Amino acid sequence: MHAVVEQVTRDMIERSKPTRERYLQQMADARRSRPLRQELSCSNLAHAMAAAPGPDRIRLRQMDVPNIAIVSSYNDLLSAHQPLGEYPQQLKTAVASAGGTAQFAAGVPAMCDGVTQGQPGMELSLFSRDLIAMSTAVAMSHNLFDGLLCLGVCDKIVPGLLLGALRFGHLPALFVPAGPMSSGISNPEKAKVRQQYAEGKVDREALLEAETRAYHGEGTCTFFGTANSNQLLMEVMGLQLPGSAFVHPRDERREWLTRMAGERVVALSEAGSEPTPLWKVLDERSLVNGMVGLLASGGSTNHSLHLPAIAAAAGIDLRWEDFDRLSSVVPLLARIYPNGPADINAFQQAGGIPRLLQELGRGGLLHEEVSTVAGTGLEHYRRVPALVEGAFCWQPATGGNDDGEVLTSLERPFDAQGGLRLLQGNLGRAMIKVSAVVPSQRVVEAEARVFDDQHALERAFEAGELNRDLVAVVRFQGPVARGMPELHKLTPVLGVLQDRGYRVALVTDGRMSGASGKVPAAIHLCPEAARGGLLARVRDGDLIRVDCEHGELELLVDPDLLAAREPDPVPAVDPQGCGRELFTLFRRQASSADTGATQFPLDSF
Repeated sequence: MHAVVEQVTRDMIERSKPTRERYLQQMADARRSRPLRQELSCSNLAHAMAAAPGPDRIRLRQMDVPNIAIVSSYNDLLSAHQPLGEYPQQLKTAVASAGGTAQFAAGVPAMCDGVTQGQPGMELSLFSRDLIAMSTAVAMSHNLFDGLLCLGVCDKIVPGLLLGALRFGHLPALFVPAGPMSSGISNPEKAKVRQQYAEGKVDREALLEAETRAYHGEGTCTFFGTANSNQLLMEVMGLQLPGSAFVHPRDERREWLTRMAGERVVALSEAGSEPTPLWKVLDERSLVNGMVGLLASGGSTNHSLHLPAIAAAAGIDLRWEDFDRLSSVVPLLARIYPNGPADINAFQQAGGIPRLLQELGRGGLLHEEVSTVAGTGLEHYRRVPALVEGAFCWQPATGGNDDGEVLTSLERPFDAQGGLRLLQGNLGRAMIKVSAVVPSQRVVEAEARVFDDQHALERAFEAGELNRDLVAVVRFQGPVARGMPELHKLTPVLGVLQDRGYRVALVTDGRMSGASGKVPAAIHLCPEAARGGLLARVRDGDLIRVDCEHGELELLVDPDLLAAREPDPVPAVDPQGCGRELFTLFRRQASSADTGATQFPLDSF
C-alpha cells in the first residue's frame, strides 16, 4: 500500500471515529434477522400486498423470503435513463428466480443538466441531489424491504440515491446502470462548433446540427462528465456489478447484467447466502478507492461536492484535503474528453475500468480487501462480463486495443499527479480540475473582471470587452445565493479567449460542468460571496493569481485597502419562476461547498 494512500485512510478513520461509530450503532439497531415486514400490522401488510400478483402475495404473507425495493429515476426525457423503463420487470423476474420478491417502491426526480445549462432550472440542479435522497428515504420508509436496487445514472441522481440508501445501510443496496450511447460526432469537433458559434462564425442551425449528432440516442452522453464518473465510482467502490458501467444499453450482455443484479441482491440480503449490508461495502477504504479512481481517470469536479456529502451520510468525515493529498501521488492514467479527444466508448475498448484498476493495484494505490456487492476483494472488478456459447459469465480482463493514447500505464502516465487539486489563499478554498489544462496555462496572474452572473460575462464577450489577459470572476453563484448552478455555457467563451492567445482563468463560487475543460477554473469557492467571502470585495482591475502548480488562489491587493472596502451586496435576484421558490429553504440551509453543499452535513446525523 502506498504510504500516502494509507495515511489518508488512517487519518479519515481516526477523525471519523465518533460519527462513524454512531452510524454503525444506528445500523445495528435497525438490523433484523428476519424480513422487516413481520413487524407490520395486518392492516399495514394488507395495503402493501393489495396490488401484488398472486405468487408474490403468497410469499409476502408467509414472511419466508426477502422483499426487494426497486427505486428508479426512469423517464424518457433523459437519454441515459430512458432504457431503465424496461428494468423493473426484468429485475422482478430475476429476484423471483432467486427466491425473493420485488416491488417498484418509488420513482425519484431526475433532471438533465444538459437541458438546463444557462436556464433558471439549473438553480435546482444541485439541490435535486438531496431531494432524491429524501425521495429514496420515503420509498424505504414503508419498512417493508430487505434490500434495495437503485436504478440511476446521471449527475445528481446516483449520489442522491446513495445518500438515501445509506440511511438504510443495514440492508444491501446494489446499483443498476444502463450504459453509454454509441459514439456520434467527436467531442473535439462538438467543442469547436460551440466556440465557432460563440464567435458568430456559424449560425444556430449549424450548432444544433452538431449537438444532435453528438447526442443522438439512448444511453449516457459519451464525454467523461459527472454521469460517466458516477458509473466509474460505483464500480470502483464495489456498489454495482463488475463490468456493468460502460456496456451499451442494447448490448446483449446488458440484459444479463440487469438480471444478475436482481439475483445478486437476494444473495446479499440477510436471508441470502452472502449477507452484505451497505454499511459494510461503503467505508473509509472504499471511499479512498473511489477518490483514487476519480483522480486517475480525470473525472468530474462535481464529486468534490458529492463524495463529502455521501461520506457524511455514512458517518465519515471526508475533506477536500484528502482529494489534494491523494492527487499528489495518484497519476493521471486516462485521457477521456475533456482531458483528451477520446470518448467513454474508446476508454472501454482500451480496457476500461478493469485495466485502470490493474494499473492502480500495481502501484499499491488501492485497498484490495474491501467488501463489494460481488464479494470480498477488488479482484472481482478486474473481470469483464462475457457471453460464451450463449452462457453469461465473467472472465479475466485481457487488456484493450489501445496503444496508450487513451489508457496508459504507471510507467508512462499522462501526468504524474491526479486530475483535481485544492487551491487555497486569501480568497478562500476552491477546487480545480487540471487534467485538461496544458501545463503552460496552469498559472494565470491577471486583472479581474467581475460579474454577478454568467450572462453578463457573455454580453461583455460579445461586446469585445474581454480581449486581454484576465481572471473572470463570476460570484454570488454559491449554494446560499443561487443554489450553485453550473456555468458550463462559459466554457466556449473562455476557450475562444484562450485560443486567441490570452491568459485566462475563471474564479467562481458556482460550479462548472463535470466536463470542465482547458481553461483553469477555480470553482466551488468558499466561503461564498453571499456568506461573507472575500470574493464580494473584489473589484474590476484587481490582480488575482490562480496557481494550479502550487495550489494558490490569491487576491493581490493591499490588505488595508481590502479591509476598508465594503463588500458588494448580494444582487437582488427574484427566485420566483421555474419552481425556484419551492427551494428557498434549501438555499437557506445549505452547507458550504467543502462539506458537500448539502442539507445533510456530518453534524446533522
